[in-house]
Amino acid sequence: MKFMVVWKTAPGKYKAAVEQFLKTGAPAPSGGKTLGRWHVPGSTLGWHLIEASGPEALSEHAVEWADVLELEVHPVIEDAEAGAAAKKALGK
Repeated sequence: MKFMVVWKTAPGKYKAAVEQFLKTGAPAPSGGKTLGRWHVPGSTLGWHLIEASGPEALSEHAVEWADVLELEVHPVIEDAEAGAAAKKALGK
C-alpha cells in the first residue's frame, strides 16, 4: 500500500528539522520503502511517498518526526486502481 506523507515544518522548528534531515537522511520507516520525496524550494512544505504493508509503519515515522514536523498521512492509489473502483461503483 502507498502512503503520501505531507509534511510542513512546525513553527520555530525549521533549523532543527533541517539538521535532523541532514543527520538521518530521513529514511522510510522500518518495513517501508521511499518511492519519492519532494520539497518546495524556499518553503517548509514537502511530500514523502512511502510504500508499506500497512499504516503501522507510518505511525513509527510520525513519532520520529512529530517534534519538528506537522504530518498528514494519506493512503493513495494510482489511476488504474482509481479507474477500476470508479467503474465498479458505476456498474460498468
